[in-house]
Amino acid sequence: MSAAGLGRLRAALAPLDRPLTSYYLILGTSGLLLAVGLVMVLSTSSASQLDMGGSPYSVFVHQLIGALAGLAMMWVLARLPPKLLRTVAFPLLLAAIAGLVLVLAFGVPVAGVRRWIYVGGGVQVQPSEFAKLAFLIWGADLLARKEKLGQLNDWRTLLIPLLPGAAVVALLVILGDDLGTTFLLLVILLALLWVIGTPARLFAGILGLIMFALLLLVKVAQYRSGRIADFLNPTLSNDWQLIQGKYAVGSGGLFGVGLGDSQQKWGWVPNADTDFIFAILGEELGLIGTGCVVLLYGGLAYAGLRVARRVTDPFMRLAAAGATAWIVVQALVNVCAVIGLLPITGVPLPLISQGLSSVLATMAAIGMLLCFARREPGAMEALAMASPRWWRRLGAAARRDEGITRDGRSSSRVPAKPRLAPASTSRPEGAFRRPAARPGGGPSSASQRRAGPESAGFEQPRRPAPSRLADPGTRPVQAGRSGRRRPQADAVARAPRPAAGSRGPAPQGASQRSRPRTPGAQRPNRPQ
Repeated sequence: MSAAGLGRLRAALAPLDRPLTSYYLILGTSGLLLAVGLVMVLSTSSASQLDMGGSPYSVFVHQLIGALAGLAMMWVLARLPPKLLRTVAFPLLLAAIAGLVLVLAFGVPVAGVRRWIYVGGGVQVQPSEFAKLAFLIWGADLLARKEKLGQLNDWRTLLIPLLPGAAVVALLVILGDDLGTTFLLLVILLALLWVIGTPARLFAGILGLIMFALLLLVKVAQYRSGRIADFLNPTLSNDWQLIQGKYAVGSGGLFGVGLGDSQQKWGWVPNADTDFIFAILGEELGLIGTGCVVLLYGGLAYAGLRVARRVTDPFMRLAAAGATAWIVVQALVNVCAVIGLLPITGVPLPLISQGLSSVLATMAAIGMLLCFARREPGAMEALAMASPRWWRRLGAAARRDEGITRDGRSSSRVPAKPRLAPASTSRPEGAFRRPAARPGGGPSSASQRRAGPESAGFEQPRRPAPSRLADPGTRPVQAGRSGRRRPQADAVARAPRPAAGSRGPAPQGASQRSRPRTPGAQRPNRPQ
């Protein structure tokens, strides 16, 4: 590449080096994905609701309420201090474990599996989605504390209690027959171990153990083995969902059949509004629409990894990397399952698929990423400068009036720090220095010989010159060594000065030790 082309490339990539690049990328990509998801949920769910004789907007309204609640949660989490997240890490994990136990005990089976629990009002919650967020925060906090204490050198202190905690959560999730969420929990675990710098041999051993456990779980369930067989032999596959999903994606072409004009959503593709919503998106929006969605996930992945690389706190670095790996890998698994590159796992497409718990958990993770992006070097200052002028004025007025009550009294217990005086270039009062050495080795003048022992090695501090606005007939008051005023010096200072060249009588109270000046003696310089 030529020098001119390299310069143009650098100029094009210059905006990526700004402090708020990660913040705006996360905010923009997640907002666009959420908007696309709401449109696709309305398009796919309306067909199924009309087939059942219900309102075509019932599922959309439910999803819209969840999205609004998720936006509020994201806004709050983006402004919380990271220390508060670390404080509630262990209670969140305990709450997630309690929710998984409640699902196994009181959950209502849907399609033969227990994953949801009804909380009232026709609302059902899937605790396994929130278990991913709780395990992520707890694992990041645990490894950050171990790194601060220097306990990552031994594999025992590294894996305990992280590995047992992951095993407990994964076991409770797999008892609800949710292999996809179990896989994502293990992905979060591997991301945390990779970022913390786990040795290659130990990481490879844990990866092999996870693969063995997943293969064992696939072998013990017949329908999972059937999905693996269909994936390995696509020409002999009898999976109706996989076949119709591929047909929907292929029939969209380059630009799609049009938004809302899909034919496969009318009962041909099972779970069209949840697990296979990407197939309907490809049919209605075509290759252009699916490519834009994939690019949005790519931008979110870049922004999340950029936050993990730029922040300095270990907890924020671990949590950002784990959240990014969770969202991006889940999207990748869903898309690859629809187009036949991976076996069907049943995980939803983040921010697009219908599902209240999935949307809330994903937007909480995005709010946490925004919180970390605000802590990048220079991000807080850039946000303050990018805010509107009226908002900056309001913040400045609030900071100026902080600690002042309505009656004018200070309500702050800590007094304000006094403003320091500007530094002066003159020598401070009370400092001493040795005089410059003379060739003769003795005092420089007779006045220094009469001054006493101070002139032997040190010099008296210089008195400040009188102000130009002062009366020229007055002289500064002399002070003794102890800081008290001398009466004789006061009398000399109050006495009028004789005219230049006249030899009048010595003022009353003058020192008797002073010698008369000879006509040839040089008069010492007097400060002006």
